[in-house]
Amino acid sequence: MDQFFDTFLNWQYIWEVFPDLLKTGLLNTLILSVAAAIIGTLLGMVLAVMGLSTKRWLRWPARVYTDIFRGLPAILTILVIGQGVGLLARGLVGNNPYPLGIAALSLIAAAYIGEIFRAGIQSVDKGQLEASRALGMSYSKAMLLVVIPQGVRRVLPALVNQFIALVKDSTLVYFLGFLTSQRELFRIGQDLAANTGNLSPLVAAGVVYLVITVPLTHLVNYIDKRLQTGRKVTAENNEMLAGGAAI
Repeated sequence: MDQFFDTFLNWQYIWEVFPDLLKTGLLNTLILSVAAAIIGTLLGMVLAVMGLSTKRWLRWPARVYTDIFRGLPAILTILVIGQGVGLLARGLVGNNPYPLGIAALSLIAAAYIGEIFRAGIQSVDKGQLEASRALGMSYSKAMLLVVIPQGVRRVLPALVNQFIALVKDSTLVYFLGFLTSQRELFRIGQDLAANTGNLSPLVAAGVVYLVITVPLTHLVNYIDKRLQTGRKVTAENNEMLAGGAAI
């Protein structure tokens, strides 16, 4: 038991690694995750709209993109983008792998977020679109102002879950060989663990990940509960209105 605690809960190494985890690792993990989430959300919305199009030349490219980036392991995509595409983009990014790591995470996230948006938009009752068109709105305006906002609202829990997955996937970019100042949480913990032969720094990194992901998980549950309550109240109100109209 003493050996277990010394290997995984050595407070000397935990306190030694915590400043770097908070000052460098946490900052880089959040930059990678938030930047990829923003770019992935924008690309995902485009993919969702393309995937719902009645035109094949828009629908099929979105389908192929989604199948490829959802089908490949995340680590393979990161290595291909970081090391393969990096050779072609060297004139733009130089030898800095940081933007390539963000690009790889963004492309992966876009495939999943696009499917989330597509499912949310398709869940909106078709009567909403028909009613908007009956009021004189164009198809694009009705989708933008009526259908898409309702679809996005319904998939908020899934979007937060995807951000949690992005935070965890950010550990994979260390394969690209980031500089010391660019290391994320996992790489900092791994480096000290390799230097000391002790796993306590990785345990410390895991604790910081939990500090990020556990509150987000509870936020997902809270949002989902509020949305379900809202739908229930709305249904009850519709029944009351229907009853009043009947009277």
